Amino acid sequence: MLTLARATEVAQVLTEALPYIQRFAGRTIVVKYGGNAMTDESLKASFARDIVLMQTVGMRPVVVHGGGPQIGDLLERLNIESKFIDGMRVTTEETMDVVEMVLGGLVNKDIVSLLNQAGGRAMGLTGKDGQFIRAKQLKIERKSPELEATEIIDIGHVGQVEAIDTRILTMLTESDVIPVVAPIGVGPDGESYNINADLVAGKLAEVLKAEKLMLLTNTAGVLNKEGEVVTGLVAEEVNALIADGTISGGMLPKVSCALSAVNAGVNSAHIVDGRVPHSVLLEIFTDQGVGTQILRKRAAETD
Repeated sequence: MLTLARATEVAQVLTEALPYIQRFAGRTIVVKYGGNAMTDESLKASFARDIVLMQTVGMRPVVVHGGGPQIGDLLERLNIESKFIDGMRVTTEETMDVVEMVLGGLVNKDIVSLLNQAGGRAMGLTGKDGQFIRAKQLKIERKSPELEATEIIDIGHVGQVEAIDTRILTMLTESDVIPVVAPIGVGPDGESYNINADLVAGKLAEVLKAEKLMLLTNTAGVLNKEGEVVTGLVAEEVNALIADGTISGGMLPKVSCALSAVNAGVNSAHIVDGRVPHSVLLEIFTDQGVGTQILRKRAAETD
């Protein structure tokens, strides 16, 4: 039986969520799904309910997912060596076959099934479907004192986004279908490219003119020098934290992706702790949130 105290708590939560529901109804929110939230069964279930609830109250979620650990596991079972350069997987033709199998098949369909079981209508696709993510090869440049010219390192079928055709995604979201996107692009000759999921999510947020970009991680968010989560940052403040070394290491690519999105017109980007149950809802529907928010403008600066 629901106690009065519990009922009051539920009412307070719903009341706090109401203005956010009203504000974001009809808006696109791109969510990059990864980390513990993709492997822990209870977190997977809470994520699916979060996304379906977002759609139910009128938002237009678009999910982009990674799958690095799952790719690594299958490569190991197939006795194919995993090699990384500057944090990026060297992707031979043989490895690319496995990447497509895992991202476009196993992982993508698992997420689609989770969302459908939670009461949503989801459809999985890769950037090769309708050639909606066009890509080109990404090569690593290195400079060293020993070399006069810059060294170009070929890491195979690793790509970067060249262009995105939004028509397929718009058709799905306008039909109340949740797109679930595997970050595989197609090259000019039909070749497949494995693209970083954060980058794909950021570019989709930009071209879809999304209200929000959300990047789920295995960290609490951006931390200051005292180890406390900082939020409500604008670009100048983020750049200052990068310059003084507060933001470094593995957090840098995610923050750079978030900055690029807000600089391109996305109203806010969020680096969210995916280890927290219902972290997506908590970040969108509550005043406090569970991560770091990077803003295009502060509220007082909006037009």
